[in-house]
Amino acid sequence: MSTQKKLMTDWRWWICSLLFVATTVNYLDRQVLSLTYEEFIKPEFHWSDANYGTITSFFSIFYAIACLFAGKFVDWMGTKKGYLIAIGVWSAGAVMHAACGWATAHLGGFDSVAAMRAVETGSNAALAVATTSVYLFLLCRGILALGEAGNFPAAIKVTAEYFPKKDRAFATSIFNAGASVGALAAPLCIPPLAKALGWEWAFVIIGGLGFIWMFFWQFMYDKPEKSGHVNEAELEYIHQDDAEEAAEKAALAQEKSIPFAQAFKYRQTWSFIVGKFLTDGVWWFFLFWAPSYFSNQFGAPATSFKGQALIFTLYLIVTVVSIFGGYLPKLFVEKKGMHPYSGRMLAMLIFAFFPLCSLFAQPLGVHFNSPWWPAVLIGLAAAGHQAWSANIFSTVGDMFPKGAIATITGIGAMAGGVGSMIIQKVAGNLFTYAENAGAAFRFLGFEGKPAGYFIVFCFCGIAYLLAWTVMRALVPKYKPVEL
Repeated sequence: MSTQKKLMTDWRWWICSLLFVATTVNYLDRQVLSLTYEEFIKPEFHWSDANYGTITSFFSIFYAIACLFAGKFVDWMGTKKGYLIAIGVWSAGAVMHAACGWATAHLGGFDSVAAMRAVETGSNAALAVATTSVYLFLLCRGILALGEAGNFPAAIKVTAEYFPKKDRAFATSIFNAGASVGALAAPLCIPPLAKALGWEWAFVIIGGLGFIWMFFWQFMYDKPEKSGHVNEAELEYIHQDDAEEAAEKAALAQEKSIPFAQAFKYRQTWSFIVGKFLTDGVWWFFLFWAPSYFSNQFGAPATSFKGQALIFTLYLIVTVVSIFGGYLPKLFVEKKGMHPYSGRMLAMLIFAFFPLCSLFAQPLGVHFNSPWWPAVLIGLAAAGHQAWSANIFSTVGDMFPKGAIATITGIGAMAGGVGSMIIQKVAGNLFTYAENAGAAFRFLGFEGKPAGYFIVFCFCGIAYLLAWTVMRALVPKYKPVEL
């Protein structure tokens, strides 16, 4: 074995590094809009928050729908072509955002983008610009969501091809860390690009990273058996589980699948649906609206050093704290001797208290006149979501046979997408209404738009405890589904 290790190539880790880069680019591309919205896109296209809410809600639901089919697409096309097409589509969608200004001006009959920007706010011309541009951005966001949905199914498939079972969790954690790196890098690079070169170039440059990745993928990736970079020793190491996995596949073929309609007959399905529906939108709300919140509420735009530091701090807290998401239930099971389902539900209850921090973000931020309180508290709330999310998916495996897991997971993902769509749309309309109403709109000591923010923060704070309570009521104790 020691001789084998000496002679073994390590090409699988180079492939894993490509997956990490792709996931980083994936998160960068989806954040360009939120980090350029308030200072650049909103004034140029005469948008209201309701317009922005429409776009973010559409992205949420369309991404969820695309995820249902992305895995099958990658299986059908094969890993190499499937991944190339996925990142090619989302990169094209990302770059296409840059043309929305020119296209809106052209369709509206304006001589230039500057002329379009200069129309009187609130006029019919401004309304026409906003309407046209929203539809163009919806098209671009749809293409972006369609391609981005293929990233994780393709990356998981590559991991299964290039790593034995014992290494897959570690390899997955490496490429999945790209999501955190992308979230941390976005506020440091996107606003400066937009400020120096224009918001269009932020979309072009960040979107263009995907095309560069495609070049490396084309020449670096092949199945291990066909790759000239994988020697016999590494190939033997990669395929050490083949016999065991063949037996598992044969056993899985005997597992009963579950018809789509039948899945809704089980309380366990509804438990998962409610858990996803009430909580997924909280994460997407913070992802899409945090930069705008810091700019509006505290005068810290994303292009300022303070604004960038606030967003970076928020996601740094998410990255560090959420690491414990998978560790806590393991501690309860291995150290406390709890049943896996009971240990997971107890861990989820603990994580459900983290989002309560968002209840204090607005009051403390205003009281101390400092955005750092909201940045830290929202970071803790979002970290709670990530830890919660890591465990709620595992409850499906706890309660359903393997042949039904994919169906139930897809149903839950759709429920999460619907919940996210609703919170994005409601938030956008609420912020626009509250801003227009001014002092006439009040909520618990806040008025105008700050009152609107506080209302949404209150929902975000209680959503997880509400979800956990309903899940526990539906499935009070471990009860696996028998098909």
